Amino acid sequence: MLDYLIVDGTIIDGTGEIRRKGTVGIQGGKLVMDPKDPVAKEVISAEGKIVCPGFIDPHSHGDRLVGTEDGRLFKTPQGITTELCGNCGSSYAPIPPRNRSVMYDEINFVYPPEVTDQWVDFDRFLSYIETRPLSANARFYVGHKMLRLAAMGVENRPASAAEIDYMKSLLRECMQAGAAGMSTGLIYVPSCYSTPEEVQALAAVVAEYNGMYTSHIRNEAEAVVEAVDEVLEVGRKTGVRLNISHHKVQGKDNWGKQKITLEMIHRANEEGIETTMDLYPYLRSMNNMRSCVPPWHFSDGNEAFVKRLSDPAFRNQLREEMSSPDTKYDNFYRNAGGWEGVYVASTENTPKAEGKFIADYAREIGNDPFETYFDLMEQNETFMMGVYCTMNADDMCQIVQSPYCVIGTDGCTKDWKSKGHPRASAAFPKAIEYFVKEKGIFTLEQMIHKMTGLTARRLSVKNKGILKDGFDADVLILDVENLKIRSTYDDPNCKTEGIDCVIVGGKCVYRDLEFTGTYSGKVIRGI
Repeated sequence: MLDYLIVDGTIIDGTGEIRRKGTVGIQGGKLVMDPKDPVAKEVISAEGKIVCPGFIDPHSHGDRLVGTEDGRLFKTPQGITTELCGNCGSSYAPIPPRNRSVMYDEINFVYPPEVTDQWVDFDRFLSYIETRPLSANARFYVGHKMLRLAAMGVENRPASAAEIDYMKSLLRECMQAGAAGMSTGLIYVPSCYSTPEEVQALAAVVAEYNGMYTSHIRNEAEAVVEAVDEVLEVGRKTGVRLNISHHKVQGKDNWGKQKITLEMIHRANEEGIETTMDLYPYLRSMNNMRSCVPPWHFSDGNEAFVKRLSDPAFRNQLREEMSSPDTKYDNFYRNAGGWEGVYVASTENTPKAEGKFIADYAREIGNDPFETYFDLMEQNETFMMGVYCTMNADDMCQIVQSPYCVIGTDGCTKDWKSKGHPRASAAFPKAIEYFVKEKGIFTLEQMIHKMTGLTARRLSVKNKGILKDGFDADVLILDVENLKIRSTYDDPNCKTEGIDCVIVGGKCVYRDLEFTGTYSGKVIRGI
């Protein structure tokens, strides 16, 4: 007898093939398509609705909240049944005793030290996550930031041969424990201080295990072409499989450069350098407000930088550097066209600034915009999140139409009450709304393929992403006609209406906008 039988729905199977009528059976956590003996413990009607595979998020920052109610709220209500965590160079393990105090200074942990102190290696971290109640499956990258902090703290210099060897040994342990690969965030301290040779040496270890190297590249604006080439060179030198995180072109002066980067990526794939990219369907990016400042000012740590902000001469130096196109870094202030394009998402210590552009808030309080920004950074010890108006719709539509592009959230989340970016709670339904319904550049079948089967194939998520006999029973029932996205920039954390039923591992975890209390997600170890 089947556990579930989903009847009267329209099946979109995740392959990109045209929809069809049919029934979906589930037995022992596996799919039974169009079963010959359709007897089940529970029959679910999907009349007038779409039955498809669960969405796979290739770019999640959900590891910070994994296994918590807040973490589940960001994923399950938008149809995500599998997430790949530890992106942009930032993971939460390993935390070896060496330089542990520096790691704690640089990373905000939700879990207390008595928990995180145990994560001296990746195996113990994964073992802990396996004890958590998961409503989605989770696979984890190891962040290059953790490796470098463990080896050399936040020092602004090339790593020595001995330090690279130490990072390689940590990474090899992580891969053996079941990491999916390594991620880098090459605009962030301390990864921005690394050389291409250091990254290549580490990526070669990932390649030994057929893992993935995924990168927030060194620049997404005026030097985006060079930054993409740097990543592709890692693939050329090591043979590692590549993913370019949240591929975009930021800053009006740079719009159109995706024509060059896409040609490079397509050519690399034709040469056998397996390269994927993910994208979120929004024209505003999000990052810590530190991203407006040249990264070398954080080489002595965040606390030292905050102290320097009290010096008017240092503020003037920063103003000049941030304003100049000759200061070479991925400058989010200039990418957004100035303070008119920088929106304050969250400032815990100065809530009156939240939900306002820096320029508007400065006018409101009668202050200079730069001084307003510096004051906010000092008062919040730089822990502020900003949303930046940086991208162009035509560019984004061209990128997403690449056969090597998949959909992701890049969901940076603190908790369900804190304000962030709507991509964290609604990226997948937004892709349907924007690219299918509004722009008309994809059929629903094609769009679901980019969120399921294509992602599973490109990122080696086995037995998922397709409705096929014997595959894992991660299934959605979608009311596409009544899909309603409530998340906005002003109110980013909301459930989407129309995600009617979410089944993970053959068990229903979410139905009628509520969790069922069943948590059948699993940690996926290895490739």
